[in-house]
Amino acid sequence: MDADYAPNNAPLEPQADQEPEVHKLRMAQALQRERARLGLSLSEAAKRAGVSKSTLSQLETGTGNPSIETMWALATAYGVQVAQLLEPPRAKVSRVRFKDLPQLPSSSASYSAALLSPGHTGMRRDVYVITAEPGPARKSQPHPPGTVEHLLLTSGRARVICDGEAVVLEPGEFLTHAGDIEHSFEALEPGTMVIEVIDS
Repeated sequence: MDADYAPNNAPLEPQADQEPEVHKLRMAQALQRERARLGLSLSEAAKRAGVSKSTLSQLETGTGNPSIETMWALATAYGVQVAQLLEPPRAKVSRVRFKDLPQLPSSSASYSAALLSPGHTGMRRDVYVITAEPGPARKSQPHPPGTVEHLLLTSGRARVICDGEAVVLEPGEFLTHAGDIEHSFEALEPGTMVIEVIDS
């Protein structure tokens, strides 16, 4: 097998007391699995996703710190939900603490996403906690056709622009918008937090 096609076979054994590393190693294994499933070399996968080969290599060995944009690009390139690259083993009953969730920061705005609940097998619905601070709006490229996003603002204020229409959300307000066209999210107050559900 060409070395460029082989998974990065560095040992991926998380230490019990290193929770952030556990998330990175789980993601590394998922990225290796999905690339191997498609039979892509590291170079081919990186080109398809529009990321550098070195970035993908670091992520596959559990040493990189991806942005939410990078994870969306890789998920799109592999034809999977972001959740499939992040989700832990599923239990019958699951309680999560926000502070324990891996945070995926934006590379272009003061914005961070944490996967709260991945869609079950056969479902394409993911639930995220979004935290954001005032600053540049985070612009999202269109997701796969048919994607719909639902936002529940829990604190702060935010402006969402979709298809040229701007909506300012106050705490307790719920918004649904198309996710398969360009859209943006901008925090208007410090400590803005949103529960986001993505159906696709």
